[in-house]
Amino acid sequence: MAADFSLTSGGRVVAVSRAAHHRFSKAGQLAIRLKAGLGIEGDAHAGHTVQHVWQRRRQPQAPNLRQVHLFPLEMLEDLRRRGFAVGPGDLGENVTTCGIDLIALPARSRLVFVGGAAVEVTGLRDPCRQLDRFAPGLMQALLDRAGDGTVLRKAGIMAIVIAGGDIRPGDAITVQPPDGPHEPLRPV
Repeated sequence: MAADFSLTSGGRVVAVSRAAHHRFSKAGQLAIRLKAGLGIEGDAHAGHTVQHVWQRRRQPQAPNLRQVHLFPLEMLEDLRRRGFAVGPGDLGENVTTCGIDLIALPARSRLVFVGGAAVEVTGLRDPCRQLDRFAPGLMQALLDRAGDGTVLRKAGIMAIVIAGGDIRPGDAITVQPPDGPHEPLRPV
C-alpha cells in the first residue's frame, strides 16, 4: 500500500553542507543558496549538465539530475547505532533532513523550504564503493532487499532546484506530492 503523500509538513532541515571541489564529504555551512536550474551556489555538483565525475565521463551533456543530495538524519542515527562514525555532510549530502521518509517519496515530489526555495525529487542516490573507502562495510549498510528481492537503496535522494533561495538548519520543509500516480524513485 502506498503512503499518503498529500501536502504535508513536519520535516525540517538539520544541517546544510557544500564543497567547492569534488570530494566525498562536504563541509557544514550556516546556510546554502539554491539557484534555480543549477543547484547549490559554490558546490562542485552545481550546473545545468551532469557534474557527477563518473557520469560526466560517460554522458557530458546529460541534464544534471543530481544538483542537490538530501539524506535523512534518521538514517545517520541508524548507521551510528550500527557502529559507523557518520555525521551530517560526511556522506556527501547537501541537506540533512529529519521527519520526512525521503526514500518513500514519489518521483517528482517537491520539497519546499520555509523561505520559498524548492527542489524536485529526481531519484535515489545509488550507493557506490566510495562509501566503503569512507568506512568499510558502509555500502552494504545502505543497501537492503525487499521481500520480493528488489534492491533497496538507502543512500538518500537526489533533486533539482526549481526555486532559488537560502536554506538553513532549523528551516521547516513542506512536501508537495506530484499529480498522478505514485512513481517509485529509481537511481539517477
